[in-house]
Amino acid sequence: MLLRLALSAARPAGGIKILAQSPAQLFRANPNLNLSTVRTYARRVVRTREPVEEMRAPSLKEKLMGPPSANAYSMGKGAAAGAAAVGLGALCYYGVGLGKQTSIADNAIMWPQFVRDRIQSTYAFFGGSCVLTAAAAAATFRSHRLLELASRGGILATIASLALVIGSGAVARSIEYQPGLGAKHLAWAVHCAILGAVIAPICFMGGPILTRAALYTGGVVGGLSTIAACAPSDKFLYMGGPLAIGLGVVFASSLASMWLPPTTALGAGLASMSLYGGLLLFSGFLLYDTQRMVRRAEVYPQYSYTPYDPINASMSIYMDVLNIFIRIVTILSGGQRRK
Repeated sequence: MLLRLALSAARPAGGIKILAQSPAQLFRANPNLNLSTVRTYARRVVRTREPVEEMRAPSLKEKLMGPPSANAYSMGKGAAAGAAAVGLGALCYYGVGLGKQTSIADNAIMWPQFVRDRIQSTYAFFGGSCVLTAAAAAATFRSHRLLELASRGGILATIASLALVIGSGAVARSIEYQPGLGAKHLAWAVHCAILGAVIAPICFMGGPILTRAALYTGGVVGGLSTIAACAPSDKFLYMGGPLAIGLGVVFASSLASMWLPPTTALGAGLASMSLYGGLLLFSGFLLYDTQRMVRRAEVYPQYSYTPYDPINASMSIYMDVLNIFIRIVTILSGGQRRK
C-alpha cells in the first residue's frame, strides 16, 4: 500500500529508484508521509493516469428496443380499471333515474309494435351470429387440415384472413334484406362461419378459460347495454368520430405488434395498446352501436322501398362483442401463464 501511494505521487522517471527503496527509507525520504496518510489513501480509489471512460446514457433506440420493465402493462390495466369504475358509476347514476333527459327505457313505453319487432329481430340475428361463430370455431378446431390453415402465421396468412373477413362482411352488408330466407341470410351465415374459422386457434386456450371469458363477456355486454338503455337516448351518438380515430390507432398497434415482439419495450407498449386499448375501444363502440341501432329502428320509415335491415344492424354489435371476448381471453390466458 505504501508503494502504491509513493508511485502515484512520484514522477515516472524516478519509479525505478522508488522500487529499490525499503519502506523505512521511503518514510525518511518523505517527511510528510506518515501511517495515517497511508491508511487514508488505502480507503480511496487508486488513481491512474489512464483516461477513465464515462458511462454513456442509453439512446432512445436502445431504450425502445431494450427489455420491457416489470410494469409494462400497468398503464393498460389501470386504464381498464378506471373505465370499469366509471362504467359502474354510470350504471348506478342512470339506473336510479338521475338523468335529466329521456332514455331508451323511457321511450320504450311509447314504441309501436314494429319498432319492438325490429329490435327483437336485430338481437335474434346477433344471437344467431354468436351460435354460428362458435359452431364454426369448434368444427375447425376438430378438423386437422382446417386448423392447420387457420393457425398459419406470417404476413401472407394475415392478409388472406383479413381479406376473407372484410370481403365476406362487405358482401353480406351490400345485399338487400328481404323477409324470409334468401341470399342475404346465406352471406351472413358464411361471414359468421369465416370468423369462427379464423378465431378457431383460440380453442387452444382450453375450456375453463373460454368459459370464464364467455361469462365475463356476458357481464360486460349486459352492463354496457344497460347503460346504453338507461342513459339519454343520444348520449353516446356523438362518439363516432373519436371512436373511429381510436380504431385506427388500435389497428395500427395490432399490425405493428406482429413485427415487434412484446419482449422489447416498444413491442410491449404496442401489445398493451392493442389489448387494453382495444378492450376500452370496443366497449365504447358497443355503447355507440346500441344507441345507433335503437335510433335507426325508431326513425326508419315503416313503409319504405327497402325494408329495415336487422342483419346489418346486428353485425356491428356482434363485431364489438367478439372483439371484447377475444381480448378477455387473451388477458385471462396471460394471467394463467404467470401463475
